[in-house]
Amino acid sequence: MNQTLKRLSLLGLCLLTACNSYPDKRLLQYLNTDGFGKRYTGNAEEENYITIGDRITVSDPYNIELEELTKKVGIDGTVQLPQLGAVHVAGLTRTEIEALLREKYSPIFVDLDPMVSISTTGKKYFIFGEVQSEGEQPFEGDLTVFEAVRGASPLLSSANLGRVRLIRPDPKDPLIIYVDVEDMMSGDSTFNVKVQELDIIYVPPTIVAQFGYFLENLVFPIKQVVSGLGNAMFLAGGRGFRNRNGNQGGVF
Repeated sequence: MNQTLKRLSLLGLCLLTACNSYPDKRLLQYLNTDGFGKRYTGNAEEENYITIGDRITVSDPYNIELEELTKKVGIDGTVQLPQLGAVHVAGLTRTEIEALLREKYSPIFVDLDPMVSISTTGKKYFIFGEVQSEGEQPFEGDLTVFEAVRGASPLLSSANLGRVRLIRPDPKDPLIIYVDVEDMMSGDSTFNVKVQELDIIYVPPTIVAQFGYFLENLVFPIKQVVSGLGNAMFLAGGRGFRNRNGNQGGVF
């Protein structure tokens, strides 16, 4: 009997663990399934595409209404265009936008030759770790790891330039490339790979710097306690001094 109860308990525990480990169905609909997770993606260096925050400039020699018309892409991915209203353009390339405008405006204008240029502000990559300029960086294209790391001003006292990581996030097939930036100083540019939009570059600390950070974290709570005790003693001493002054004043 006891053996049966034990087996049933074990089975129930396994089922409970399995249920808890399975992702909630409500959560699944929000999980990223492709690339970095952005709604609008593309290869901007191959052919620039437009995303939220970018601007398009439309010009058409046949129609004054479309001459040097500049519009910013709104948060919903649309731009407001004359006689058309809101037109969704986010995620489209320059040639795709031109084709879309020809289609939309062809019932309105007889002669039509829209030309589009894109002014981008939404393209970026990221760099973290032992650098002075951490965080989001504007991506202007044709950028190598060496240029990105040097541009972020690595901390020479703590940056491990021999183990820089280039991370290309993806939920199914993430790519991590280890780059020895110091090798490039001797002329070996084998791993001086090109940075792509939304890449993450991490410059790790050296072993000595890691040990220093460990000691700092270890000592930090003690410093907090000592600082608190010092403040308490200072306040107590101040009250005692005021009390003595007050008593003397009462006597005289």
